[in-house]
Amino acid sequence: MTTDDRLAGLEARVAALEAAIGAPSGPEDAGRAPEAGGGTVGYAGDVRLDGEVCWRIDYSAGALAAMPPERLAPVLAALGHPARLALVQDLLGGPRTAAELMERVDGGSKGQLYHHLGTLTAAGVVEKGARGQYAVAPQRVVPILVALLASADIGGLLR
Repeated sequence: MTTDDRLAGLEARVAALEAAIGAPSGPEDAGRAPEAGGGTVGYAGDVRLDGEVCWRIDYSAGALAAMPPERLAPVLAALGHPARLALVQDLLGGPRTAAELMERVDGGSKGQLYHHLGTLTAAGVVEKGARGQYAVAPQRVVPILVALLASADIGGLLR
């Protein structure tokens, strides 16, 4: 992936996120005030798993609280099953084929494994690439790690 491809991907992602939270994003929004109050929530990471990924993102807490639940629920649901979490945790180490995942992770039967991979793929958590390999896209690594860390914190595992 070239630097231009990565930049274009990041610009598209920022535009989509700004649209989702109603943030001013272009000249047509120039006179619009940003959402007021509530403070900010952010996350950052500098991760070396199957490559190096660095990320820093901050959002208005008020805008986050107003995000549409129907857009958040599929991702949380995809991560909300122990077998799918195990698959994601394994895929954070690098791309794997379904056969490799069957050997490494207890995802149930072959049919159940493909069901779980389909759910993760549909939610954008995992992508299916060349040669039938599944992977966590580099731009998803830090957000997924943050989601897992937040879940551990909420679940009392960090105290």
